Amino acid sequence: MSVFNASRLLGKTVLITGASSGIGAATAILFAKGGANLILTARRADVLKTVADACTSAHKESGVQQGGRIATIQLDVSDKTQIGAFLDKIPSDLRNVDVLVNNAGFVLGVERVGDIAAADYESMFATNVFGLIAMTQLFIKDFKTRKTGHVINIGSIAGREPYAGGSIYCATKHAVNAFTAAMMRELVDTPIRVTEIQPGMVETEFSVIRFRGDKSAADKVYDGLQPLVAEDIAEEIVWAASRPPHVNLAEVFVLPVNQASATINFRGNRL
Repeated sequence: MSVFNASRLLGKTVLITGASSGIGAATAILFAKGGANLILTARRADVLKTVADACTSAHKESGVQQGGRIATIQLDVSDKTQIGAFLDKIPSDLRNVDVLVNNAGFVLGVERVGDIAAADYESMFATNVFGLIAMTQLFIKDFKTRKTGHVINIGSIAGREPYAGGSIYCATKHAVNAFTAAMMRELVDTPIRVTEIQPGMVETEFSVIRFRGDKSAADKVYDGLQPLVAEDIAEEIVWAASRPPHVNLAEVFVLPVNQASATINFRGNRL
């Protein structure tokens, strides 16, 4: 953990949405190793408990004496009612959130424009955009009052470069990119930091969900290529959070070595 300067994470409270699997779970575990306290949220409460247990074990194994307080709260960020009641569910000793990691998001389907079900594009926008904005709105006023805080939004290469078969997902991630960039400009006269992490190909549940549970179709996305894994992105998130207070990593664009863009990659060599 020395590469992250873990001392800057000691006792900090980190809230992570979509923490039940993939990038969110890996990020939670790495923050726990660094001595942070955690508020973990996701729709799947049962899986979230498993992640919390892994965080507790990681914290104990690290030998760090500070932090290690972990709370789990079931939350669907696409549900306005749940977000409205969320602050009251946070334990009193974790109310002062230092880092908000807006990780919850997903893609569903590869249908082209004209064939996309309304339920699919509405659910993607509700989670990827409206949920992210709503969670940020919950905490930004407190960050301003306390003159501290860090918002880390998980974007995507899809927010930089549109591609066929991903029109809705690309639109949501372009929205995240614009929202994050505008927020950073609005907060330039404050000590609040704003970061967007933009991964390329990461092998998690992401593609399985995109292909509606078809694991074989999801596996083909990474065939012949060594993709990133959740832990790779977790390292970038924790790295950004552990910079000195005057340093803001505005954007971190992360690709596997054999990917050059959303559609350009080399599949002849899996490392």
